[in-house]
Amino acid sequence: MIVVADASPLRYLILIDAAEILRALYGKVLTSPEVVDELSQTRTPEFVRLWTTSRPDWLEVRESAGSHTGFPSVLGAGARAAIALAEELHADALLIDDRAGRREAERRSVPTQGTLGVIDLAARHGLLDLPVAIGRLRKTNFRVEERLYQVMLDRDSARRHG
Repeated sequence: MIVVADASPLRYLILIDAAEILRALYGKVLTSPEVVDELSQTRTPEFVRLWTTSRPDWLEVRESAGSHTGFPSVLGAGARAAIALAEELHADALLIDDRAGRREAERRSVPTQGTLGVIDLAARHGLLDLPVAIGRLRKTNFRVEERLYQVMLDRDSARRHG
């Protein structure tokens, strides 16, 4: 399975101390140098920057051979590079949260999965406690409608108790 990650899912999984679920779910995850640069900026939380400098061996940084032209101007360098890499490798999934990035990936027939989808999948595989993960995510600046958290928590509760 080929999985490419943009900055946002990596950032938030690192912040909630759940990045290892990526290894457990996918084995290896690819990302671009541009994404690593985004995760290394001074405005990025120190915990994320430190993780990025000593990243695990299951996270492989790979340059896209293709051009990053033809992308909407609203997309940052990391999103463009991650989408290009995923498209080039015919990835099974691109981990990306940015709405414009997801639309562009889908326009290019690249399947996408967001941070919440990864967390939900990990919970279904027994790799993390969903209420704990969502509680930690709520303490970050990750923004999603509260009703989406509640739908996930209700579904998880039904799965565990049903």
